[in-house]
Amino acid sequence: MSLNIRLVVNGRRQSARIEPSLSLLDFLRDTLGYKGVKICCNTGECGACTILFNGKPVNSCVMLAADAAGTEIVTVEGLAEGDRLHPVQQAFIDTGAVQCGYCTPGFIISVKALLDRTTNPTPEEIEEAVSGNICRCTGYAKIVDAIHLAADRIAGGA
Repeated sequence: MSLNIRLVVNGRRQSARIEPSLSLLDFLRDTLGYKGVKICCNTGECGACTILFNGKPVNSCVMLAADAAGTEIVTVEGLAEGDRLHPVQQAFIDTGAVQCGYCTPGFIISVKALLDRTTNPTPEEIEEAVSGNICRCTGYAKIVDAIHLAADRIAGGA
């Protein structure tokens, strides 16, 4: 038995016929082609598959696509405006917060959600915002630098 779902992904209305057991992660990657949503742990532990789900960061690997019917989703591909990267994306590049890059989309989405709430996050707010994201390459210092740079740019309107 398949289901028909409708939702908005990165500002575009989407509809598809899916199997009820299809994960949201597999739907976004395989059905819609959003490869910035990464497959890693498939248990909700690493954050590589983080998306904005009605404005809140969630792990798409532990959700069913059917549960996304009628929602609005933003992936890392939906942050840039044309050729202009979102300030969080640009800050990750400018600070060297990207090494292998596998975890980067999830971090960027989590940081965007944080900076949507506050452009002057405390160290505790930063730690909480990225606590669901794991990086094995950078040691986190450059990621924190990127968060501060993005916050400054967003607060300054740059």
